[in-house]
Amino acid sequence: MAERYLITRDSAVEGAAVPELIKLKQERNKKLGEEKAEASKAKDAKIAEERSKLEQRTAEYEKEYSSTQAELVKLRREAKVAGNFFVEPEAKLLFVVRIVGIIKISPKPRKVLQLLRLKQLHNGVFLKVNKPILNMLKLVQPYVTYGYPSLKTVRELVYKRGYGKVNKQRIPLSSNEIISEALGKEGIHGMEDMVHELYTAGPKFKQVSNFLWPFKLSSPKGGFICKRHGFCEQRGGDWGNREELINDLISKMN
Repeated sequence: MAERYLITRDSAVEGAAVPELIKLKQERNKKLGEEKAEASKAKDAKIAEERSKLEQRTAEYEKEYSSTQAELVKLRREAKVAGNFFVEPEAKLLFVVRIVGIIKISPKPRKVLQLLRLKQLHNGVFLKVNKPILNMLKLVQPYVTYGYPSLKTVRELVYKRGYGKVNKQRIPLSSNEIISEALGKEGIHGMEDMVHELYTAGPKFKQVSNFLWPFKLSSPKGGFICKRHGFCEQRGGDWGNREELINDLISKMN
């Protein structure tokens, strides 16, 4: 704590006359000390309450994830028994990674990359799957690779590479208090709240995504195959849509 915020404790010698100013100062310091103790106690109680609520919400999220997976397994088995095809549900979430630098990029794709907050090589962002985003990705497809991240991937990225934007500064998410101060008004008070909002592409996805600084990933272990060619080409490459296989790439880059 800075010295200017310390509450001094002035003690007078017993039997000596205490000047009026010293008395006033002692009374003021006593009052400030009591107020500080009350504020600290109230803050600790609030943090404990928020932590308890967060634990309950985390348990609910885990239950929701497991029930969703169980339902999918059930539907796949029913389709197989009936001899039908099971159409997998459409993905709600994309993770986009920039794989090309700034050299020889025309102005339009450069502007789109800037709008997607992919300003540096190996930057990554979470995006919702919708028509405007897919149209933007078509314009920058040779410069990015993307796919549908799993819950495990989302959680690992947020916990390991997660940084928040606080006063336009890149701050590590070292405690839930940082998240509460920035997103508390949206009902988000912890890491698991953020993971849930991102993975389910919930109503507060935009606020959470904007709060998170673009992920700065490492070069993939073993390197890329060939950046000039698409992932879906017969000869193999890197740019384009990897769907669920983006999880393998992120695990190499995280």
